[in-house]
Amino acid sequence: MTLTAEKITAEGAETFLAMAREFHIEDGHALNEAGEASIRDVAAGIDLAPAYFLTENNEKIGFFVLSLGYSPEHGGTDGFIDDIYILPQHRNRGLGRQALNLAITESRHHGIRVLLLEVEANNNRAYHLYTSIGFTDTKRRLLRLVLAED
Repeated sequence: MTLTAEKITAEGAETFLAMAREFHIEDGHALNEAGEASIRDVAAGIDLAPAYFLTENNEKIGFFVLSLGYSPEHGGTDGFIDDIYILPQHRNRGLGRQALNLAITESRHHGIRVLLLEVEANNNRAYHLYTSIGFTDTKRRLLRLVLAED
């Protein structure tokens, strides 16, 4: 029951895309054409968005994507766990905590000083997992402005 993180490469693009589609449907916002193209770009190796398969016994059972940025407030590189996903048939075995710890380890390798994530407001189980690991609620509001619509 030990997970490892394996960098996603172009060879894994279709597996990554299939998982990303499932994740985004489950999360309530299906990938559009631009989203699918970006998944392929990430698999091809976008420096600002390293992505990793979560593997158990050589089986790909999920993934996470880090989005790197820069924050004067945080003194340098910050990061965002943009997506983190475990296939439904592999849940409820403590793998979420392992997956987050792998994401944190990889974030440190990328020089990230502060790691952020978002959670759907009604996903209390994930919220409690994140806070138990040490993430804190910023008490800020996450807003967005869509600049390119497809």
